[in-house]
This record gives sequence, C-alpha cells and structure tokens, in this order.
Amino acid sequence: MSGTHPGAAVVGVVTPDPDHPLLADTARLLTGAGHEVRWLRPDAPAPARTCDVYLLKSRTPRGLALARELERRGAPVVNSASATARCQDRVALADLARGAGIPYAPTLAVTTPARLARRPWGGRPLVLKSRYSRRGDLVALAEDGAALAGSAARWPDEPVVVQEFAPNDGWDHKLWVVAGRVFAARRRSELAPGGKGEDVPLATEDLPPGWSALLLRVGEVFALEVYGVDVIATADGAPLVVDVNAFPGIRGQAGAPRALADLALTRAAGVRA
Repeated sequence: MSGTHPGAAVVGVVTPDPDHPLLADTARLLTGAGHEVRWLRPDAPAPARTCDVYLLKSRTPRGLALARELERRGAPVVNSASATARCQDRVALADLARGAGIPYAPTLAVTTPARLARRPWGGRPLVLKSRYSRRGDLVALAEDGAALAGSAARWPDEPVVVQEFAPNDGWDHKLWVVAGRVFAARRRSELAPGGKGEDVPLATEDLPPGWSALLLRVGEVFALEVYGVDVIATADGAPLVVDVNAFPGIRGQAGAPRALADLALTRAAGVRA
C-alpha cells in the first residue's frame, strides 16, 4: 500500500465511469500531489492488495458486494457499503429519516402503478417514485387518474413509493455535503411543467436558516460522508426532504473535488497511522 513517494496515499475508486467530472478532477488533484489513484470497476474482483481508502461511486449489487469485501479486508470505504445500500430503498430511507425527526416526505403506500390505477382516484395529487433508487428510475407526478394510468402503462410492475404531493414553488434545492462541507444549487423540479433544467448555483450562505444544520443531521442519521439531499420549500417556507442519495455527481460545484480529495487523504492517513 505504498504510493509514488514516502507518505503518499493510494486511493481506490470503485466506479464504472472514471471520466465523471467529479472523480476525474479529484484524481488530478491527488496525482498532482504525488498520490496514487487506482480505478476499480464495480464488477471486478477485489484486488489482492487493498488501497489505503476507497471511494464508492457505485450502487449496483456487484459494486456493493465488492465494497463489502474490501471492508471485510480492513479497507475503509467512503461511503460504506451499508450506508450506500440504506439509501437505495426509499421505504427504509423514509422510515429512518422520519424516525430521527427529519422532515421527510411522508410515504403513503408501496405498491405498483398498475395496482394503483385499478383503485378509485382519491382526488389528491400523488408523487410516484421507484422504491429502489437507481439511474433512470421512475419519478412522476400523478395529478389525476389519467396521469396515473399513463404511469401504469409505462411502469406497470415497478415497485413504487407513493407520496402525497406537497405544494411548492416548483424548484428543488439540490444540496450536497462532502465531509461536512455544504454545496448548493437550485433546479427546476422534474415534476414541474417542462421538466427539470440546468442547475442554478446557490451560495450556501443564502440557504434559509437551519437548512445547513438539517443537511448535517441527515449525514449523521444515515452515516454518510459524501451525499446529496433534495429539499423543497413548502407553502409555509418549511424545508421538506424528498430524497437522499449516497455519493451523487456534484457537478459544477467549485471546491467539491478538493473537498473529496481531502476527505480521501484524511481517511487514508487514519489507516496508515
């Protein structure tokens, strides 16, 4: 586990996409300072010799299994396999968040769009989300029976989380945390007319009072070090968390690669010590 010079760290990155801007920029910072970065695909076997620390940018079953094996061998993984898996099941996610006092969108039911469409329409707009969070999953607003039927036609057997729609201004607050450092942007909600757009940078000091503390509380509850939290401001201005993601992309946020590189080196130094 030696780097390119005495005291250098060896940082492993578990990802199918080493060209992702956050990861690529982080790797350049690390290698530029004399450290070593080793890329590991999620479907690869665990290496014979582990790195000082691993960054887990994968949520696939193979990626999680690899992370568990690396942890079993004593290597620290950021985020841990258990914390990453915990954020995939939106039922468990909502239960844990609400049990910890986090203002998380209430989960009304878990079923499939096809079964929901066969029930009488209750008259309230519903948000449908895939129960298991993944790239390209279902997130849709059903404002009436016809919209629900449309989702049922496209995703008939998809296990979904059903949430009551909370009126808001149509903007999501995309908030990210890396080792306690907060990054922020606003984005048109994918549930809003026209769908989501580009991120609009937002200074963290412009966040409403208490929001940064709420973000850090999410990290404590879910045992996450690198994570994203989607928050909407409800009609009365109160924050409502609508999703939590382990190790999101954090694109276009100046300082995020440096924060991630510093986190990796801190964890690696702890192992070597």
